[in-house]
Amino acid sequence: MKTLNILWQRLVTPDGETCERCGGTQGAIVRAIPQLQEALRPLGFEPVLEMREIALDAFKGMPSESNRIWIAGRSIEDWLEASVGQSRCCSACGGERCRTLEIGTETFEAIPEQLIVKAALLAASRQVDGKP
Repeated sequence: MKTLNILWQRLVTPDGETCERCGGTQGAIVRAIPQLQEALRPLGFEPVLEMREIALDAFKGMPSESNRIWIAGRSIEDWLEASVGQSRCCSACGGERCRTLEIGTETFEAIPEQLIVKAALLAASRQVDGKP
């Protein structure tokens, strides 16, 4: 079976905390994986999730890298033809302007399950067609 690699990274403080938007995305991505396993199995794909932590010091230099998802080596915003924005976040982030995902007139602080599934299905369909 071929793998469909999904990488998600987010801030984790020295106390093991993360922000609400990253926590929301984590719940969504955990719920999305079983759906993707079922949907992709007939196509010969297995989703493989890697969760990467960003330390607080690294985060302070690049807060837009937190709550970021790549699927099959491409960013979720690329798959969804979305834009990246920013908005003020919570205490775990120290009030930084953290990553948002913008699609049309909608802005998502936490990335919803259905957008993760959609992007992964788009990525798998491209690979079935032999495209990167």
